[in-house]
Amino acid sequence: MKKSILSMMAAVPLAAGLLFQTETNVQAAEPELAAESAILVDADSGQILYSKKPDVILPPASMTKMMTEYLVNEAVAQGDTSWDAEVNVTSKAEEISQNNALSNVPLRQNRTYTVQELYEAMAIYSANGASIALAEHVAGSESDFVDMMNSKAEELGMEEYEFVNSTGLNNSSMDGLHPEGTEPDAENMMSARASAKLAYHLLDEYPDVLDTASITEKTFRENGANTSMDNWNWMLPGSMYGSLDYEGVDGLKTGYTEMAGNAFTGTVEQNGTRFISVVMRTDSQTARFKETAKLYNYGFENLSETEIVQEGQSFEDTSSIPVVNGKEDTVSASTGSSLSLLLENGAAENISTSVEINQDILNEDGELEAPVEAGTEIGQVSLTGEAAPQYLLEQNASSKNVPLVIDEGVERSGWFALTMKSVGGFFGSMWSGASSFVQGLF
Repeated sequence: MKKSILSMMAAVPLAAGLLFQTETNVQAAEPELAAESAILVDADSGQILYSKKPDVILPPASMTKMMTEYLVNEAVAQGDTSWDAEVNVTSKAEEISQNNALSNVPLRQNRTYTVQELYEAMAIYSANGASIALAEHVAGSESDFVDMMNSKAEELGMEEYEFVNSTGLNNSSMDGLHPEGTEPDAENMMSARASAKLAYHLLDEYPDVLDTASITEKTFRENGANTSMDNWNWMLPGSMYGSLDYEGVDGLKTGYTEMAGNAFTGTVEQNGTRFISVVMRTDSQTARFKETAKLYNYGFENLSETEIVQEGQSFEDTSSIPVVNGKEDTVSASTGSSLSLLLENGAAENISTSVEINQDILNEDGELEAPVEAGTEIGQVSLTGEAAPQYLLEQNASSKNVPLVIDEGVERSGWFALTMKSVGGFFGSMWSGASSFVQGLF
């Protein structure tokens, strides 16, 4: 009996339910992207909505600075620095900042800058000297900061990555000033999936980053050597390239090197739905935004929230679960919450549910032991099938399992009832044995 209870795995096609739309199921074609690698993610759930070779490892260029942003925000949150803390610029940061061939605001050793100023220059204008100055401020040296970057990437589960500097430049562009311990021609490497994971954690843990990332233009050091900083994200509403504006875009980071091509990690929010997108190795500065727009159009125009599992939904295998020593011999269970996904019309038909009872709560005979309280979680319902969702992070996936809970409680029988059951069972066994013996005589 235990085996039959413990192996309650029911594949139930959701199309058989009454939860789903009945109109003609015409699934939209996924976008054809002129990018080597791409991914689109629901920023709330971590559900992957589209991907194209997401695990190909490519240079992220200045999308690297998302990790620098993360570590600066973490240092501020932990009290290791503050936004108004003054930063003394090293000769290395000054020299890099004076290179007009790179994106920069000019820095001087004989001046101090606040963390806030340098952070804005990095996040808005992708200033490389400012990024190095922040790395040195947080870790003492850019080399030590690179160690922090790689450790944090491992902690965040990014998997496909390698950081060699804080900026995303090819080390060969740093004129011999690349971090100690890295190769002179090395370049950061990261997959689209890893970039999306980094962006997901950045937005989840430090959502205020969008306050800076969404600034279209700002002047660096208005009372000093003025430098106008135009945001390289041309999808921001009100940006200098109005033809590329996209409603709801408020981040996040562009990137370009000769080896990387043009890349962009973006984020957009419309009507309460937020997407994170990554496109890597596109052909031009404008192409990275046009390909991103294709992803957003696909998401907003073709995906809608679809209820896959209802709260209180029951299953055949959970309608009569054996109970021992209770006033009732069986109990039923159903889902304790609902589950919705962003899906194309008709995609729900290709998703099934899998029901599994937690073995640890059953006795050796595969029974629940009374008393059993209503609402007790006894298992989970997960999604399987061709269209079952994929998630960016493992914790995203596990959080989407729906709890299976007891519908109505069962009280434990009193001592007299239990005694009578025991006596009845004893004589029942004797009678069964005697009957078998008599039958054996004939």
